[in-house]
Amino acid sequence: MARDYKQEENGVVALRKERQEDDIDLDQDEEEDEEDQQNWEDWNEEDGDDENVYDTEMLCLFCDSLYTCSNLLFQHCASAHHFDFNAVKKILSLDFYGCFKLINYIRFQVSEKTCWGCRITCESKQELQHHLHEVASFENNKLPWDDDKYLTPFMEEDPLLYSFGDDEEGEDDGYMPEKILRDVGSSEKVSNDDNCAIEQFSSKIKSPLENGEWSSSPESDIKTANLLEKSTCNGFVGVGEGASSHQKVKDKQLIISSAEVAANEIKDINKNYFGSYSSFGIHREMISDKVRTDAYRRAILENPSLLKGAVVMDVGCGTGILSLFAAQAGASRVIAVEASKKMASVAAQVAKDNGLLSSESSGEAKHHCTGKIEVVQAMVEELENAKHIKPQSVDVLLSEWMGYCLLYESMLSSVLYARDKWLKPGGAILPDTATIFVAGFGRGGTSLPFWENVYGFNMSCIGKEVVEDAAQLPLVDTIDGCDIVTETQVLQSFDLMTMKHQEMDFTAKVELAPKFDALVDDPAELSSKMGKCHGLVLWFETGFTKRFCREMPTILSTSPNTPKTHWSQTILTFKEPITMGKGKQVGSDGSGAVGSDACPAARIQSRISIVRAAQHRSIDISMEISAIGPDGRRRRSWPVQMFKME
Repeated sequence: MARDYKQEENGVVALRKERQEDDIDLDQDEEEDEEDQQNWEDWNEEDGDDENVYDTEMLCLFCDSLYTCSNLLFQHCASAHHFDFNAVKKILSLDFYGCFKLINYIRFQVSEKTCWGCRITCESKQELQHHLHEVASFENNKLPWDDDKYLTPFMEEDPLLYSFGDDEEGEDDGYMPEKILRDVGSSEKVSNDDNCAIEQFSSKIKSPLENGEWSSSPESDIKTANLLEKSTCNGFVGVGEGASSHQKVKDKQLIISSAEVAANEIKDINKNYFGSYSSFGIHREMISDKVRTDAYRRAILENPSLLKGAVVMDVGCGTGILSLFAAQAGASRVIAVEASKKMASVAAQVAKDNGLLSSESSGEAKHHCTGKIEVVQAMVEELENAKHIKPQSVDVLLSEWMGYCLLYESMLSSVLYARDKWLKPGGAILPDTATIFVAGFGRGGTSLPFWENVYGFNMSCIGKEVVEDAAQLPLVDTIDGCDIVTETQVLQSFDLMTMKHQEMDFTAKVELAPKFDALVDDPAELSSKMGKCHGLVLWFETGFTKRFCREMPTILSTSPNTPKTHWSQTILTFKEPITMGKGKQVGSDGSGAVGSDACPAARIQSRISIVRAAQHRSIDISMEISAIGPDGRRRRSWPVQMFKME
């Protein structure tokens, strides 16, 4: 009883103390309310009744136009700049924070003369105005503005940030922009515990990173990085100092759970990718490609000073054909790396059947396997823990990594990773250079001629529809050299010895002049004839240059002017053909639109971007086209075209 009474007495004392503290807090709140009321009155007297940021003029996101209403501003953006704010908000389900960051992101991009949708940088603000286009979607919801730095207003006192939701119904109860702006400051405070959670997860994912940076990793888990970034922006990490420890633990679990899902998706993509190379039909096609296989064979076998006694690593060995060439050329050790479990087993069996399998690979007694080829079943990025392969111990790095349009499938990043990890200083890469070329193609490069006469019947309506569809998707097909109607230009060159991972994403501008002998039948009519360019074709060459192949340098070309390869060419079709010509054209007065029959273009300017897509192992291609008139001053441009290779 005494203990119960004491507890009750202590409870009464505590209750009295709590009431006293509440009374003190109440007094303080009343004093603060009086001060706030006084400040509010002073502010009203100083600035007027309702003349605040909501009534000031708002600057357009893309030009210098001013509006007093956000609705009018966004209507202008939709009609003049191909940006429908309300549609973007609805399609992407953006909340207030998302809209807030989107506006700041666009203002920042415009200040850099960069398109908010495709992130292509223009040379002038005027060029950007012409370039702006609608954005159909963002791959896997990868929103480029989904970054906390865009919570900081780009423009001081930007009234649009306070009013873009004014006319909407269903606002969150009393949750006004002012409160969100106050919250922005605290959103930058990230718990150290949460940072540790991210770091611990990142360390579990094997990727070819340098310095542990996600952003520069071509082979890193792109979707995982996106989810981590998205989680940070949605408050999973930046929960603020006031969050409970229970909430923080819950947030960490959400981060790890999301990241694990993304990692599993990447694992599935890699599994399907390497699984597709388990088909012997694919390997037969590649080995039967004489242009490809003979180029590698010459480079390996006919350069003895490079291969004799060398330690060679073959990245993505497949059947092991290149490893067999290397062993035949006198290499002292060949490390054949293959991610596909089935093909690694096949490569080991092939090497064994030819007496070239090393005991290091098979695990059998040395007297059974005395060869030079060691087959390792793993992605090259997963060899970090391989004790039998020491860093910087490889003399020659060998790989057939090229995909369609050179960069499709992103195998190049694995080669660069192997270069940085295992190639000796002064070591060699085969091939050591790669170049992408571009040219314009004519009507013969389309399917139009085929459909115009099908056993004597006109089916041109089908051909037109096929060409229209081709303007949406890149085609991998062969183009005959006689159908090239412009001069050829180098789009981009790579030096595999020095290039960085991020250089796989690039933008390049080229100018294409007509190849007049392809436009006319009679050379005597060069000054009066014209022809049409229906699109651009891309192809590549890889070089086994004299830098390493001193005895026999070799070039592997996929050009339309050389024998066909299994890579074919990559075809980007215009939405409408561009007429090209030279001199005064018969029946034209030069007053029509540039690129039409009335005013043929003297040159075509093209701006092409190739970047790794959000979807693992895919690439995105954008193409901007301008036709330059005969006087060099008049020009006509077309909206940007976006192509996906996936």
